Amino acid sequence: MALYFPLQDTEQDTLNTLHPNDLRIHSLETFGTHDGPGVRMVIFVQGCQFRCLYCQNVDTLDVNGGTMVSIDELVTRAINQKDYFGHKGGVTVSGGEPLLQRSKLITFFKKLHDNGINTCLDSNGRLLDNDVKELLHHTDLILLDVKHIDDDWHHKLCGVSNKPTLKVAEYCESVQQKMWLRYVLVPGWNDQPEFVEKWARQFTGYKSVDRVEILPYHQLGMHKWRMMGLPYQLTDVTTPSTEIKERVLHTFQKYFADVRLK
Repeated sequence: MALYFPLQDTEQDTLNTLHPNDLRIHSLETFGTHDGPGVRMVIFVQGCQFRCLYCQNVDTLDVNGGTMVSIDELVTRAINQKDYFGHKGGVTVSGGEPLLQRSKLITFFKKLHDNGINTCLDSNGRLLDNDVKELLHHTDLILLDVKHIDDDWHHKLCGVSNKPTLKVAEYCESVQQKMWLRYVLVPGWNDQPEFVEKWARQFTGYKSVDRVEILPYHQLGMHKWRMMGLPYQLTDVTTPSTEIKERVLHTFQKYFADVRLK
C-alpha cells in the first residue's frame, strides 16, 4: 500500500537543526485538559514520520508547513498562564511528532523548568538518539503512543515499524522516565484479542508506566483529509462498539492498576 503522503527524511533532519531558537508549530491550545495532567498549554508542532490511516491531524505531517515561533515567546506565554496550571498542569508538546525538533525542545523544556513549569511530551516514539535521551531527562511525563504490538499490523496501520517505539519504551523504563501509554482503539485494525493481550503483557512489568489510556477511534479528522485532497481509507470503520471498548478495557485492567477509557 502506497503512503498517502511521502516521507520527508532529508527535510525532517533539517527541521531539528535550522532556526535553533524557533519551533515550527501547527497550532497552540490553552486550557487543555486531555493531554497530560491538570490544565495545560498544548503546543502542536509540525512534521511527523508516521503515516497513520486514522490520523486526525493530517495537516501537521508536512515538515515545511506550520509557523515558526520563537522559543522565548512560547515560554512567555506559558509563564502568563502559570496561575491556571495549579500543582498538576503545565505545558504539553504534541503534534505532529515533537521528537523531530528534539534539540530545540531541550532548550524549551529547560527554560520551562527554570520557571517552575511542568513539561509533558506526547510522542509516537519514532526516534531515540542522544538528543532524545537528554530531552527525556528534562521531561516530567511522556505520553507514549504504542499503536500496535505486532510489527506487520503496525506497518499496515502506520506505514512504519513499531520497533523504534518499543525501544523508546524500554529506554524510559531503564531510566524510570514516567510514562502514560496511549492506545488508539481502531476496530478491525488493533482490537484483535490476542494482540491486545500481547500489548498488555509487553508493558505489565514496567514500573515507569503510571497509566494506560484507551482512545476510541473516531472520524472527526476526516474532513481535513478531504480538504487536502488525500484519500481517507477508513471511511467504513466506525467508532468501536461498547462491547469492544469494554473487552479491551477489561484486558488492560488485568495488567495495569490505572486504565482510563477516554
